[in-house]
Amino acid sequence: MVTESLATLTSDTLADQAYRSVRAAIVTGELRPGQKVTERGLAERLSVSPTPVREAIRRLEQDGLLTRTGPRTVKVSDLGDTALQDLAEVEVALRGMVARFAARHATPEKLDALDALLDEADDLRIVIRERLADGSPVTRHINQLLDTVQRFNDAVNACAGNPVLVRLLDQTRVFSQAESRARRLERATEDPRFGEERWATHRALVEALRGGDENTAEAVVIEDARGGLSALLAERR
Repeated sequence: MVTESLATLTSDTLADQAYRSVRAAIVTGELRPGQKVTERGLAERLSVSPTPVREAIRRLEQDGLLTRTGPRTVKVSDLGDTALQDLAEVEVALRGMVARFAARHATPEKLDALDALLDEADDLRIVIRERLADGSPVTRHINQLLDTVQRFNDAVNACAGNPVLVRLLDQTRVFSQAESRARRLERATEDPRFGEERWATHRALVEALRGGDENTAEAVVIEDARGGLSALLAERR
């Protein structure tokens, strides 16, 4: 599977992108525990100069994901299940905070847009179930459903009205959005009902946002995020 983690960088600051890309490669196992990496080698793989890679490495050392073995050489730390769960808890907590801010700031127009996206997703789910029943291919429709869910998540982030918090969430994701989508698509292709048990949380979230209920919005998102990350992390073992 080709992931975003070692792809060419195109936006944000190069140091931020390098950090996220190398971090994703470590968490997903693309860079293995104990593997030695160099500033120059990572810079070549990411198609950037060594300077942003040097800053990314410094941050990853602080995170405990890389360990320095020489002036310009580091190795990937042995990241056990406990450390991964700790990383996941940070992401889950930030997602909950985004939901709290969304409950404070979401406008009626934005909430209506969220409902419309869920209606669109529900229509796709019906089509998927019908095609499964008659043995027709569903990959294209699953892709469309994942697109719609991503638009929903992006719209919730926009409702929060807190770009600093959303940026922090983006920088601390266990899996990049591209990697998460690729894994979900793989799982959903094997089992099109993957994640169905958590689907009701989307409607519950919009209901909480409409009521300005920060506590419920946060609780709903935390429960959903924990379930989703647990399912994806289970594949890594």
